[in-house]
Order: sequence, then structure tokens, then C-alpha cells
Amino acid sequence: MKNCKSFLTLGSLLALVILLPSARAAQHDQATKLTFSRQVQIPGRVLPAGTYWFVLADSLGSRNTVEIFNSDRSELYATVFTNAVETPKASNETSITFADRGEMEPETILSWVYPGLTTGHQFVYSHVEAQELAQAAHHTEMPRVQSKHQTTATATATGD
Repeated sequence: MKNCKSFLTLGSLLALVILLPSARAAQHDQATKLTFSRQVQIPGRVLPAGTYWFVLADSLGSRNTVEIFNSDRSELYATVFTNAVETPKASNETSITFADRGEMEPETILSWVYPGLTTGHQFVYSHVEAQELAQAAHHTEMPRVQSKHQTTATATATGD
């Protein structure tokens, strides 16, 4: 009888361990649907105004690659390398930091942080671009969350 109880307890714990990762599977890829009212720049390309999915790439060791898809995730627009960036505290909303490069240039996405986390994704730009972006004014937006994994962000040019 004692062995049966131990076996049942062990089986229950094993089932819990197996089910636990699937309960957080949606957060694993940090899939976030973002809508921009104006064009925005990412490394290597400018995205027209529209809706996009930002998703962590499914790689074994690295959490530093973000894939950007169209609104229904049927087309991959870009694969962007990132560095981890820390925020002072977790927020309940997605946060996106932009660089304002003037009225003639699209706002540039510098970083993206998934809701509830303090570690985000700082987009990697060329050395020359990184120097220019460091001189630009920065602002962070925390768009309204429509549902757990759907966020709407509006990029607005601040200009001079």
C-alpha cells in the first residue's frame, strides 16, 4: 500500500512537470501583435504602417533573435538580431522604445519588452546607425493591451 501511494505521488509530480511548460508555452515565444499607424524602421528595413507579429525565433540556445511577420503570420518580413536589455521593473503592457530621427525619417524601434518581464530585446543596428540613434531623442510607448497576446502600438512622429 505504501509503495502504491509513493508511485501515485511520483506519477502526479511527473504529470505536473510535463504539463507545466505547456501552460506557459504562449509566453515562451513572446508573440505580440503590434499595429503601427506610421512606417517604422527596424534593422535593415522600413516597415510600412500596418499590423505585424513580433515573435522570438524558435532557437535552442539563443533568445536574441526576433522574427517579424505580417498580420496573419503567413509571411516572414524580417529576422532581427537583438541583445538583452534590462528594465527597472516589469510592466503589464508591452513597451517599445523608439528613436525620433526627425520628420523626414521614420521612427526607429530600439527595443521591445514583453509584458510582465524585466528583460527585453534591444535591436542591433550597424555601428554607424547605433551612433546616430544614440544622439536621437528616445521615447517609450506602452500600448493598450487588447488581450494577453495582442497589443496595439501606435508610432507617432514627434518631429521638431
